[in-house]
Amino acid sequence: QVQLVESGGGLVQPGGSLRLSCAASGSILRVYAMGWYRQAPGKQRELVATVTSGGTTNYVDSVKGRFTISRDNAKNTMYVQMNSLKPEDTAVYYCNARIWAENSDRWADYWGQGTQVTVSS
Repeated sequence: QVQLVESGGGLVQPGGSLRLSCAASGSILRVYAMGWYRQAPGKQRELVATVTSGGTTNYVDSVKGRFTISRDNAKNTMYVQMNSLKPEDTAVYYCNARIWAENSDRWADYWGQGTQVTVSS
């Protein structure tokens, strides 16, 4: 069994900061790419940022310069530091990871349960 657990969401004022964490645990042999997605009410889930096992990062244009994604490979944990938050960043944030689990013959995508981020005054 593989689990992804997010933490760090909450309510913050515009211009504020939050740091989200995503910890992968269970029968994991290897973690490849990890990423953050978000889904606002009435909208489709969108990719926010990704980071490979080698540290290559990618961001959606709307968060470039404000969000920083990182990971600790030894802990199978990913983070995103979100600064200068805007009301339009309000969404449920989900973490995703491509993992090769024990007793598996292929990579598979796993998702966390989501954590709410609300940016409001």
